[in-house]
Amino acid sequence: MDIIYAAEKPSIAGLLSECVKRPIDPDDITVTENPGETGSFYIGWHLNHYVLAPNGEITLKTLELLD
Repeated sequence: MDIIYAAEKPSIAGLLSECVKRPIDPDDITVTENPGETGSFYIGWHLNHYVLAPNGEITLKTLELLD
């Protein structure tokens, strides 16, 4: 069964803290829904962008340069 997280910044900041191995204040991140996947969120932190999947996995989303 997939785990779906509510868009609560303190919870998401805690998950991101575990991922990057350093404390992150919830006020330091931005969280928006990912319209491409139910239960998925985009996380912005400093210059990095991450994706929180419904199963709780956080991945670094790299930006692509357009020609």
